[in-house]
Amino acid sequence: MNTFERRKKIVEMVNETGSQLVNDIAAQLGVTEVTVRADLRLLEEQQLLARFHGGAARIAVSPGHTPAEAQTEEVSLTDRYALAADPKRRIAIQAAAMVREGDTLILDSGSTTKLLAEELAVMRNITVITNSLPAAGVLATNADITLVVCGGTLRHKTVSLHGSIAEFALKGVSADIMFVGVDGLDCETGITTFNEGYAISGAMAAAAQKVVVLTDASKFSRKGFNVVLPIEKIDVIITDSEAPAVDVSRLRKMGKTVIIA
Repeated sequence: MNTFERRKKIVEMVNETGSQLVNDIAAQLGVTEVTVRADLRLLEEQQLLARFHGGAARIAVSPGHTPAEAQTEEVSLTDRYALAADPKRRIAIQAAAMVREGDTLILDSGSTTKLLAEELAVMRNITVITNSLPAAGVLATNADITLVVCGGTLRHKTVSLHGSIAEFALKGVSADIMFVGVDGLDCETGITTFNEGYAISGAMAAAAQKVVVLTDASKFSRKGFNVVLPIEKIDVIITDSEAPAVDVSRLRKMGKTVIIA
């Protein structure tokens, strides 16, 4: 059972019985209580249930709704989570599904990789290397994750670490997957940005067996003046259904795996 399936099952369990205790959920799903608490926190943020000390309860019935209507509403909420209205959230969920127990991952900085960190935060026995302080803060809540934070100079705008110290920290590292967000993605050039000094992304890519780009449709064909990663370094692109069909087709013809989240 992957992360998405587990959370969907938790919502179903809570809706069916009205409430569930953390220890009962953990026992039924064969996961730790730490994992369950992290799941409940994210599900509450999605407005799929309400947490209380030691467990979670079904969302209260809206005024004027019958219990039958409430059940229909709850199924709809579950479906909403499955679809994830925010394309970046869907992309993050899809990216997390690629991760297996025992994997070593590299997370570059960015809003989508921070959402991915939230999905990874309930996993166990994975190693995550990142220069993103927001992502590190999310992952630090789980003692079952080995977290490695690059040193370096803080870039305040992105709250991430860069520079020679960060790049040096990646030497000798061997990771299974690097996940990287983008400012712009061009089929000819690759990942570009309108900022300077993103050499750390190249160091991250060199340390990973596979490079996975996380980008919503708005970033296609945007081209900054600074190349972050050339197209040759990219293996997989995860995007949303609004991605330009011509770009998706072209990338696939180039041998890239394109996943629509």
